[in-house]
Amino acid sequence: MVAAYIRYLWRAGNLHGLHSPFVYALYRDIIRHRHPAPAGTLPIEALRSALLNSTESLTITDMGAGSRRGNNPIRSVATIAKNAQKPARYAWLLHRLVLRFNAQHVLELGTSLGLTTAYLANAVAQTNGQLSSFEGCPNTAALARRHLDQLGYSATNLIVGNLDDTLAKTVAQLPQIDLAFFDANHRYEPTVQYFTTCLSSIHNDTVFIFDDIHWSEGMEQAWAAIKEHPAVQVTIDLFGVGLVFFRREQPKQHFVLRF
Repeated sequence: MVAAYIRYLWRAGNLHGLHSPFVYALYRDIIRHRHPAPAGTLPIEALRSALLNSTESLTITDMGAGSRRGNNPIRSVATIAKNAQKPARYAWLLHRLVLRFNAQHVLELGTSLGLTTAYLANAVAQTNGQLSSFEGCPNTAALARRHLDQLGYSATNLIVGNLDDTLAKTVAQLPQIDLAFFDANHRYEPTVQYFTTCLSSIHNDTVFIFDDIHWSEGMEQAWAAIKEHPAVQVTIDLFGVGLVFFRREQPKQHFVLRF
């Protein structure tokens, strides 16, 4: 990832030279937003701090690409909170994107401990929408459920099981997908498969966010394939995540921007 990050820094731009009005406004007002997170998210960060000091351990059923720091099935909650949860600034970005696009039908592929889920749930509550979050490991899902209930997000639909079995069924029951955050199996084939499954329910203003697009060679290949898909019009590479838009009125363009 060091080499990938160096390439990203070399290519990444900012507001100067952005000739797309849509991307310019999105970058200025949402992506580069520098105001503090709303007070409603402070309990989530308090929980994060508590989890980073937790002495609890979980037996993990890992259906994804595993961890770079070892695949021992017994992992401490503190280690998961440190290595597997999206940092607050990315979770806050997801929160802003939900509100910016008034997303009401929101999916999260990969619940983990539920911290990023809680940021999404906080925003979805403001759009009067519904959040469905998928987690493969039953033990992790049980702990995430406890956290979401503790934070007041009991309305979150937490779906437990292998995404190969649960995703298509859930998507088929939705009228549409407004926003989806892909943070599950960080490998080429599953990532492209989940992308394809969710494509059936997109509309012109749907937003897809892919986590860790430079995590591995496989994820970079998946990101390249997604960018080239005929339905995709605009992508924004922020290194830690990649944003995908389907706006038919936009020319096909790919941006690499600093975050």
